[in-house]
Amino acid sequence: ARVSANLSGHFAPARPCAKMSTEQSRRQFASSLVAGSVAGTSVDVVLFPIDTVKTRLQSSEGFWKSGGFRGVYKGLSAAAIGSAPGAALFFGTYTLANAELHQLSPSAPDPIIHMTSASCGEVAACIVRVPTEVVKQRVQAGRHKAGSEAFMEILRTDGPVGLWRGYVSTLAREIPFALVQFPLYEWLKTTYGEVVGRAPKPWESALAGSLAGGFAAAITTPLDVAKTRIMLSKNPGMNVITMLKRIYREEGAKRLFSGVSPRVTWISIGGFVFFGSFEATKKLVLETMFDS
Repeated sequence: ARVSANLSGHFAPARPCAKMSTEQSRRQFASSLVAGSVAGTSVDVVLFPIDTVKTRLQSSEGFWKSGGFRGVYKGLSAAAIGSAPGAALFFGTYTLANAELHQLSPSAPDPIIHMTSASCGEVAACIVRVPTEVVKQRVQAGRHKAGSEAFMEILRTDGPVGLWRGYVSTLAREIPFALVQFPLYEWLKTTYGEVVGRAPKPWESALAGSLAGGFAAAITTPLDVAKTRIMLSKNPGMNVITMLKRIYREEGAKRLFSGVSPRVTWISIGGFVFFGSFEATKKLVLETMFDS
């Protein structure tokens, strides 16, 4: 029988015959929240300098005017505040959606299930992620000296709604990224598991996450550039398509891939750290908190 490796890091039937019990759902959701929090914080803190370099490369002011290699940890506090809840929301939603969709549509192809689940996860996570991203990137780009200063300036000039500037553009980046990354991630784990005849170990899942993330990062870089510009822009009416056209018209196609090298590096390394720590933490939580 064909088997697939799900996010719990254990083999399970690809098409569950019975509805997941309330207790099983609770365990999966709780362990995903904890594991997602640990994984998200680990990545954002460890790899923050690379993210800063990428943001400055994508800034309309240019890399050196935005700060160059100085103060690469500026904005870390804002990122750290949003890391745990954002990642927890994503994986909690992803896990529940994945289980429910398999039960509601048992004949649906696995990639479709993973794509839909990941999209649901991104919609939920971006509610938390976007405000911290807006504050973080303004500090990274040298617009403000501290996250608290950027936060107060946004509230003063744009009101609370300004904290969610770029929400749609962030989804326009994150959902295509997730549509590529997660089906590829799950396929790599499933294929590897079938070859070796067991569930992938955490470090093996981490490698799958790294490969999937790096590939998805490269092809979605133009959307990331547009998102960064919108968040740094003083024009609240700018959208992704308009921004992409503007960059292409005024700066050329090459500018749409600004920061692609640090982005791919950051997400490839981040994918290894993120998925490795996620799988290890989730397994630990399931074994220590729920197994008796």
